Amino acid sequence: MTVRFEMETFIAAPVAAVFEASLDVDAHVASMADSGEEAVGGVTSGTMGLGETVTWRAKHFGITWRMTSKITEMDRPRRFVDEQLRGPFHKFWHEHLFEAEDGGTRMVDRIEFDAPFGILGDLTERVILGSYLEKLIAERNEFLRENLER
Repeated sequence: MTVRFEMETFIAAPVAAVFEASLDVDAHVASMADSGEEAVGGVTSGTMGLGETVTWRAKHFGITWRMTSKITEMDRPRRFVDEQLRGPFHKFWHEHLFEAEDGGTRMVDRIEFDAPFGILGDLTERVILGSYLEKLIAERNEFLRENLER
C-alpha cells in the first residue's frame, strides 16, 4: 500500500538558491549527520543534474542501508523529481516544488513510497516509516532554511 505525504517549508531566500541547495549533495549529507549518511557512488559532491544518480549509505533503525536515487525530471528552478533505483523501498518517489512568495520561497516536498515485504511492509509503512520519513524531511528542510537565511 502506498504512503503519501506532503510537507511545505517557507525559506526567506530566492527560488533559484533554494532549488540549487535542494540538489546539493554536500548539503544533504550535512543535514543528515545524525544518521551518518554519506554519498558513496554516482555524484558524491556538489549539485546534481537531470539523469544523474547518487548512492547513499546511512544507518537507520540500527541497520546500514544503501539507496541509489536518480533525478528523473527537472524544470529548473521550479521542480525536480528523484526516484529510488535500488534500495530498501519497493518504490520511493520524491517531488520537490519551488514557488516564489513574498520575501522568499515556498518549498513543497511530495513523497510516495511503498515498503517491501507485503502485508508486513504495509504495517511497517503506516506505523513507523511514514512518520520517520516525515521527521527526516523536516530536519533536511530546517537545515536548508537555517543555512539559506543566514
